[in-house]
Amino acid sequence: MTKTINILPNDKYNRDLVNDVHPANWIRHMSNHLNLDPAAEHSVEAQSSRPQDVMHRIRRAIQVCLHLRLTSCERKSYTSTSTSTAGSRLIVFTRFPKPGTTKTRMIPELGSEGAANLQRKMTEHTLAIARAARNNNVSLSVYYTGSELEDIKRWLGDDLDYNIQSEGDLGERLNNAFSSSLSNSAGKAVIIGTDCPDITTTIIASAFEALNDSDVVLGPANDGGYYLIGLNSPCPQLLKDVPWGSENTFKSTAMNATDLSLSLHSLEPLSDVDYPKDLPVWKKHSSPDRKDKISVIIPALNEALLIEKTIKSTAGDNIEVIVVDGGSSDDTKKIASKAGATVITSAKGRASQMNEGAQKASGDILLFLHADTILPAKYDDLIRVVAKSNQLAAGAFHLSITPSTQSTRITERMVKFRSTFMKMPYGDQAIFMRKETFEKVGGYQDIPIMEDFDIIRKLKRTGHIKILSEAVKTSNRRWEKLGLIQTTFVNQLMIAGYYLGISTEKLADFYRRQK
Repeated sequence: MTKTINILPNDKYNRDLVNDVHPANWIRHMSNHLNLDPAAEHSVEAQSSRPQDVMHRIRRAIQVCLHLRLTSCERKSYTSTSTSTAGSRLIVFTRFPKPGTTKTRMIPELGSEGAANLQRKMTEHTLAIARAARNNNVSLSVYYTGSELEDIKRWLGDDLDYNIQSEGDLGERLNNAFSSSLSNSAGKAVIIGTDCPDITTTIIASAFEALNDSDVVLGPANDGGYYLIGLNSPCPQLLKDVPWGSENTFKSTAMNATDLSLSLHSLEPLSDVDYPKDLPVWKKHSSPDRKDKISVIIPALNEALLIEKTIKSTAGDNIEVIVVDGGSSDDTKKIASKAGATVITSAKGRASQMNEGAQKASGDILLFLHADTILPAKYDDLIRVVAKSNQLAAGAFHLSITPSTQSTRITERMVKFRSTFMKMPYGDQAIFMRKETFEKVGGYQDIPIMEDFDIIRKLKRTGHIKILSEAVKTSNRRWEKLGLIQTTFVNQLMIAGYYLGISTEKLADFYRRQK
């Protein structure tokens, strides 16, 4: 299927973008904020050290760029092609937490209200993991029972595909869900319940991967049942005459698979939370002392000189560090591994590398950190406090450039203005967000440049961007090599070109030639 989008610089969509963060506007406001005069004329010889001339040259360059683009551009068609290949469907089975009707085995221990509250919390926990497992190839559906759709949406949100469970025993309801999903273009379907808090995105991904070579995948529970079942095609006979809720549930299903000549793959066994004796399994996930896990994702390419110091700055409680190497020819991978990071490889390109890192991450919160940037002390506590807000889309830190010079201090003030008032932090400010939010916006667009600018624009549409008062420290190597004028000049041309529809490939090629 081919989708064509026609774009002109004066289209309403583009006018809205320009009104939002038009480069000429924010440079003018920034000039006022910094008490600079962008209209001042000075000799070329004097421009190297005067901030007024920096702003003037940037503004003039953008005006020229705008003029050339707007007077000569033709209507462009940006065409994206998506193939109609079968995708995968992750299904969560749950029940509305109505007291007296759910988690009934827990009522003697917790009471009807307590048991219903446990059902609510465990479902929300599972849905957070399921949302994180959702991606371009895996869609997510919720099959519910126990209440009306409006109640379910008010509880779990309206961003999910909802279906009411069919009548009958669990086998009939599972068969109905498989039949519906696999007949509607899904090539694989995996169903999980909400009784197993130890399930992870990695386990879910393993289930889908196993279905490449197996007809059936089961996640055995330690009590004899199973927490996950996956199929490539509907098979009602597989779940026929299974003793549900018994210690023989898994065994019976496995025997049916053998009788039907179906290949079976078993995942690692986990514990369900069905009886009061199982509550310790849940408590390790629900303890108020538990800290959200932070996955620090560092894209790297030939960063042997800086990577160790960067990794050391990530030290904290419940932290996972993932270095995604894009093909380094130096000792980056060796040094990173020795420093305690998990090292994986990816195709070269910061967007691709960060997406790969996010896919492998097991944390609740994702922090994207450049390899030449140092985090502030107690950064993890700061992030966890901010990440508790339901209104938060993403956050970032202020920027400090080291070593500090007069030119870098001017740059820091510019960045502070852009971040604080326009809520547009860039990648060198250590952008962070909850993993489900990252998945919700589709991750980083796979483009060769401006990937941070693009994702922040998407995130701003979903919630608040928080800029922490603490600063990360980043190397001045980029500014040192090109100088304040040239670096700022190039950055603003990138923004102008991006809004004017110049391809990111051309922008990236121009940017590389400036280094």
